[in-house]
Amino acid sequence: MGAGKSTIGKHLADELHLDFYDSDQEIERRTGADIAWVFDLEGEEGFRLREEDVINDLTEMQGIVLATGGGSVISKNVRNRLAARGIVVYLQTTIDKQVARTQRDKRRPLLQNNDPETVLRNLAEERNPLYEEVADYVVQTDDQSARAVATQIIEKIGL
Repeated sequence: MGAGKSTIGKHLADELHLDFYDSDQEIERRTGADIAWVFDLEGEEGFRLREEDVINDLTEMQGIVLATGGGSVISKNVRNRLAARGIVVYLQTTIDKQVARTQRDKRRPLLQNNDPETVLRNLAEERNPLYEEVADYVVQTDDQSARAVATQIIEKIGL
């Protein structure tokens, strides 16, 4: 959360003249409701099942840039599909930057509590090894603009 997946993904898609998809936005489009509502109604488990289906569909497409939800890597099925069907870039950021970037965002159900920094630290502990497992490339996003990160990704991939 707060690494810049959607913003950087849009810049990357523009630079490469590809279509951009965000798995969270696709879930909202398909359900007709926002992520927070899906979490409230179905819990995280229900949301993750929807997310897995959406990412399966999107990773079957060719010539796209996909930004996945930050927790999607929890699913082994998602990790396998991402690794097998595309180039995976892990956008790495510090907890401090995540806190700063997400502090006013009310659309992140997991951070709607009194201690989002602790939540982010716990999520990082669980998820970072999974991001590293599936990533073809790791790019630090903290002190760069989204456009600069997109350019760096293009250079790393060799496009």
